[in-house]
Amino acid sequence: MPKTWATLGVDLHLEPTGPGLRRGLTDALRETVRTGRLAPGTRLPSSRSLAADLGVARNTVADAYTDLVAEGWLTSKQGSGTRVADRAVIPPSATGPGRRASHRPAHDFRPGTPDLTAFPRGEWLKAARRALLAAPHHTLGYGDPRGSVELRTALAGYLARVRGVRADPDRILITAGCAHGLRILGTVLRARGVRSVAVESYGLDVHWNQLTAADLRAEALPYDELGTDPGGAAGSGAVLLTPAHQFPMGVPLHRDRRTAVVDWARRTGGLVLEDDYDGEFRYDRQPVGALQGLDPDHVVYLGTASKSLAPGLRLAWMVLPPALAEAAAEAKGKVDTCGVLDQLTLAEFIVSGAYDRHVRASRLRYRRRRDALVAALALHAPDVHVTGIAAGLHAVLRLPPGTEQSVVQSAAWQGVALHGLSYFRHPKAVTERLDALVVGYGAPSDRAWAGALEALCRVMP
Repeated sequence: MPKTWATLGVDLHLEPTGPGLRRGLTDALRETVRTGRLAPGTRLPSSRSLAADLGVARNTVADAYTDLVAEGWLTSKQGSGTRVADRAVIPPSATGPGRRASHRPAHDFRPGTPDLTAFPRGEWLKAARRALLAAPHHTLGYGDPRGSVELRTALAGYLARVRGVRADPDRILITAGCAHGLRILGTVLRARGVRSVAVESYGLDVHWNQLTAADLRAEALPYDELGTDPGGAAGSGAVLLTPAHQFPMGVPLHRDRRTAVVDWARRTGGLVLEDDYDGEFRYDRQPVGALQGLDPDHVVYLGTASKSLAPGLRLAWMVLPPALAEAAAEAKGKVDTCGVLDQLTLAEFIVSGAYDRHVRASRLRYRRRRDALVAALALHAPDVHVTGIAAGLHAVLRLPPGTEQSVVQSAAWQGVALHGLSYFRHPKAVTERLDALVVGYGAPSDRAWAGALEALCRVMP
């Protein structure tokens, strides 16, 4: 059976293989060294100690050590014990059966990711230290499934100040991403008798899939020159929108339609699910306030740190109507699924003002990139029309009819990762098909930006 030993501060799981105890122990130790689980220079326990831990004879361990020293896997010197030899480590294969090798593009313009090299590591570490030192011991327990009260309180103040959201900490639910929030809402809506949710003609399939996984139908809304037309939501119990900056088309929901969708929710008892995925990034116009501020009783506000900080934090939030807050917390589960230390750190990051400073710096950097993108395309690809650039981290590049797929394929051959607009089109959309690219300018680092922009211009028609 597998054995575990813990001697001299080293823990190691061994699974002897092959016939005989000595052979099995030798093979297991050799594999552990070969794959790097025991680093070069690591001192192994004495044969007496390891034998006691494994429940075998001392000679069995001593003989296994001798064999591996002779093979060059271990070294043994009087007075310094037995150690792992200094030799190259052979990592396990990453492309075994059922797996495909990962080919990272030279330039990644797929939307949805910020510049991860710009994550404020220093300020984040300072906030983490302050938060951890100030945290009472009980906060390190399983915690409130709604999320830490410190983060919910910090978010309530921040969202009110920056996005016009009317929030109470008791009605905020911390989630591990917007998709996680939609999964929770799907469960709640189904329990309330909702059978279908109206969604935008263009959006993210991962979001639609969370709703359909709850046995809800996702019905596509029309889209025209004024943006999404929520008038088609009749018959649905809820509507999912990106009203401040439609993803991926990049336009705000027209003011008349903002009013109309809220009136629909009041009249029918329906819910508006507002995805405010990049609400902090506005460039050429006044920020469009959150739709939730018009009617907190009928709008669920969803926000995230994925664009402003990093998706790897897995921190997002929902501001819920009073009638849904308890049901959503129940649907999330009894145990918080988001790390409390990261929650406390984000709370401190917000309260200290570091979050505002980071967002302002990011806004300036991304605006410069957007301006460079527009200028370069005007010079090198004048037939490409750039839209949706007043906000966010991506632009929509309108292409000549019939060219979208060929441009995406050509770009892939040249190491440039792009998504065409059709990638985000709902299967049931009745909107006119457009040839376009959705170009994210957040992911490339500042150092790589100039080269990435040149590569993008080369693949334009």
